Amino acid sequence: MMLELCDSCLLFALPDDVFTIVCRFLSPRDICTLSLCCRSLYVLVASEEVWLTQCDMVGIVPHRDLLEWRKGVSSYRALCRFLVSVKPLIGIWVHQNPELGNVVYVMPGFVSVVGCRILPQELGPLGIEEGPILWAPVFEIIGDLDGSTTFFLHGREKGNDYVYPGSVNSVERNCNVLLLEVDPRQQKSKLFPNKSFAYNPDKELTRKVSGSHNGLPGSERMIIQCEAQVPFSRLAFSDRRKLIEVVTTQVGQKVSDLANSLLFPRLRNDEENFQKDLALLFERRSVLLKMYNLGQDFNWKEAPEVPCDPMQLQLSEVRKILDQSSGSLNEDDNQMQSNTKRTLGGYFRASIRQILGKPPSINGSHTHSKHSCSRSERKHAPLHDFLRSGDTIGLTLHATVVRLSSYRAWPNMHDSRFALYKLPMRGPRADEEYAGLWGGTFGWPPGKPTEDKPGKALFFLLISYEESEGQRNLIATKILEGTHYVLHPNGSAMFIVNIDEPLYDPFPCDVDANSFPLIIKHAFAGEGIANGYGFRYPGSKPGSLFVIENGLLVFVWKESRTVLTMQRLNLQELLKKGERVPALPPISNFSYLTKSYSNVFTGFSTASACLPSPSAINRSVLLIAQLSTIVIIQLFMDFQNHHEASYLRAKKLIGTESRVQKPKGYYKSIKAEVSSVAELMVQQHIFAGA
Repeated sequence: MMLELCDSCLLFALPDDVFTIVCRFLSPRDICTLSLCCRSLYVLVASEEVWLTQCDMVGIVPHRDLLEWRKGVSSYRALCRFLVSVKPLIGIWVHQNPELGNVVYVMPGFVSVVGCRILPQELGPLGIEEGPILWAPVFEIIGDLDGSTTFFLHGREKGNDYVYPGSVNSVERNCNVLLLEVDPRQQKSKLFPNKSFAYNPDKELTRKVSGSHNGLPGSERMIIQCEAQVPFSRLAFSDRRKLIEVVTTQVGQKVSDLANSLLFPRLRNDEENFQKDLALLFERRSVLLKMYNLGQDFNWKEAPEVPCDPMQLQLSEVRKILDQSSGSLNEDDNQMQSNTKRTLGGYFRASIRQILGKPPSINGSHTHSKHSCSRSERKHAPLHDFLRSGDTIGLTLHATVVRLSSYRAWPNMHDSRFALYKLPMRGPRADEEYAGLWGGTFGWPPGKPTEDKPGKALFFLLISYEESEGQRNLIATKILEGTHYVLHPNGSAMFIVNIDEPLYDPFPCDVDANSFPLIIKHAFAGEGIANGYGFRYPGSKPGSLFVIENGLLVFVWKESRTVLTMQRLNLQELLKKGERVPALPPISNFSYLTKSYSNVFTGFSTASACLPSPSAINRSVLLIAQLSTIVIIQLFMDFQNHHEASYLRAKKLIGTESRVQKPKGYYKSIKAEVSSVAELMVQQHIFAGA
């Protein structure tokens, strides 16, 4: 009897539902390993119920949606393969530029994951819960029939929407950086990988070069091949930028009306409309996969032979394009460098470097990151060495792990990478009750905007916890700001409170928006953001955080009595009832490297829910004028501080006994510099307000 119990036949004797429950305690890797033991176990674990349970355990898609996703793949095992590969991408990804906020939320679509950028915007008349959130598509990864991944970058050129197909290089389990790269590879046909349909001179050259090493030992040939593969990150920034521009220009395909429809189903409030969305998404997915495998204009009747890879470019074509554009690119770089010398000098040098594609460091604490990045890029690999690594080249998405420092929950980012950076998201738990994403607006009560107050700037805040000097602090990091012109740097701490220090001060108001009495659960003392030394280094002033029983968080600055009201957000639900707007050009749409302090998406924000009334436009113009005045004063102070620092350094070099006179027209020159910049800023604001 004991021998029978120890026998593996016991697993076969279990009922199917019991064996499925047992498999819930195993990972997909464990089940694959179990299938290798014997043929009988292979048949047992190949059950659809077992892999449906594994798909459910991944936790990306609800169980009832998995039943719909199964229609797009060959089996639940293939679906599980796709879900496991894309799970690390789910979450919030950010970039420092533009300073108003660059938030990309990756969420499930239909047998896909979609990266959506939430635009800086004002709160519409319906409020956060009911009003449409404006968003634009950035990229999507679609699961094929066998569970493999296909990548599409979104962008807009010449007034039309395009997709730029590519591949997913690799997705590491704990990835924190998402890179847009170009990857050389060996040419092959997608449908018949072992057959070649065209003569390739680059491939012939590769054979000749590799043939010259046939006399070497195998280990030495392997070393030569490894040395020939140059990582994309080893290239200089200008080379990386040119390669991505060339590839996106060549592989971009105009999106049809069907492929430009829904990217994910809307809320499941109406089952009939939900099923219509799924049918439309199923057809759209088929069109995109056909474009990926065969190209947009492929016709079986006109060209019965199978194409090679429509998403890959021959390196001979790439070299020809680079040779033709090298002259114009050099002229543009020289012109931009000469323009840099005629600008406001060293004070705006970092901003000019940003326009060239090399943005400056973003925080005072980024010095170490900046120096380490510059040291790693001193020796760039030649472009021709990179192009020798294969005979075709294509667009890739690479999710990897990079060692990054952070300052108050905000990562210190590299200044010349086409990348997005993942924010560590922690759900609420017993000791971190308020962790997560919150949306906030200034003002009390937290009601919906009215005709007198048509719009309020919407802020996204990421609340995290941190221990410092023996006390636990709650930090609210700003990741999105809905104003017309940024007030504080992206990633700033809007407030910091000590949750170990309870507060017993009364709340400034007694009733809520419905005139009901307020019940305050907790209150903590802390400090809120305030104007400091220039834009880059904000200060702080005392304030209090109040936790209200209805789930709201309210921070009040003591001196100014300014109120910031916050509520917890569910981005996936907000986007499903949001409003889509056009995207930026492809490269800027993925990673906007240009330093900007205004809303670069203003021209696309045409949602009816956010259109102001004529009286609101007049108030906006007045507000712009007031804001421009504040900016001008701030610029004057910053310029004066900059020149004063130069004056003090000169005085220190000459000696304390010598008297250094300020040059004639000292303040007049500062005012002239500020006026030229302020005039341009006012024009931009009036254009945005109109």
